[in-house]
Parts: sequence; C-alpha cells; structure tokens
Amino acid sequence: MSETQRESVPRVDTGELDTALAFLSFQRHCVLKNADGLSEEQLRRPMVASGTSILGLIQHLAGAERYWFGYHLTGADLVEGLDMDVPADLSADDVVRDYRTAIEESDDAIKAAGDPEAPVVNPIDGLRKTLRWVLAHMTTETARHAGHADILREQLDGATGR
Repeated sequence: MSETQRESVPRVDTGELDTALAFLSFQRHCVLKNADGLSEEQLRRPMVASGTSILGLIQHLAGAERYWFGYHLTGADLVEGLDMDVPADLSADDVVRDYRTAIEESDDAIKAAGDPEAPVVNPIDGLRKTLRWVLAHMTTETARHAGHADILREQLDGATGR
C-alpha cells in the first residue's frame, strides 16, 4: 500500500465534543480498515506470543465501547465482553457487525449526553468523571489497539498505511 493511500487525521475543529468524536471515529475506522479484505482465518490468526488477533482486538473494543459509554456514561447494565478470545462459533462478520453496533450505541449515548462536562452515571474509581474523560480514555484505548492491528496486518499480508 503506497503512502498516498494513507488517510489524513480529522480536520474537525468546530467544538470540543465534535472534535473529540471525530478523532474517536477516525481511530475506530482505522481498526476496521485493518480487517478489510482478510479471510476469516487471517482475522483469527494470532500473530504475536500473547495470542492477539485482529478479530480479537475488534471483539475487545466492542466490549470496551459498551463498558465505557454504556455502563459508565449511561448506567446501562454491565455486560461481560472485554475478552480477546473469539469463540469458534462466532463468525468474523458477527464480531465486526457487533463492533459497528457498539459504536452506534456509543455515539447515541455521546450525543444524548451532549456536553463534555456531563458526568458519568457509574463512578470510575469512585469518582464521577465526565464524558470528556471517557472520550479521551476510549480514544487512547482505540488508538492503541489500532496500532496493534496495524502491526498484525503488516505481518499477515504486508499491507501498511492503514
């Protein structure tokens, strides 16, 4: 993949919430882009000693979206799902679809809160952090795993610039 196929970071600068959501959305897109064009086997293949796969990262991030924006921000029921071990009976399409659904749910929660100063419903470490904090945390978490996915993708088929 040539350098010209890399995407620019968002240029949104219209307000704190719009800017934060644009950068989170960009990182989510980077994760999903690393899955494009790979077979089910490639998506599941662990490429490092820890057993991490691209599909495992996607499943983990779906759970993280629901944990931070669902459970903490909105007070939704706590759901398990931060594991990176994808069950064999769950297809790659199902995992990717679930991540996209988790993203939509999170975006709805962010828009409903509407203000970076909005406090979380369920405290974090005993403190009522704000939507601002959750957005910053989830953006860094997603960016970290997008970087992992970049490396795994390069190991799988040499594709870079994702």
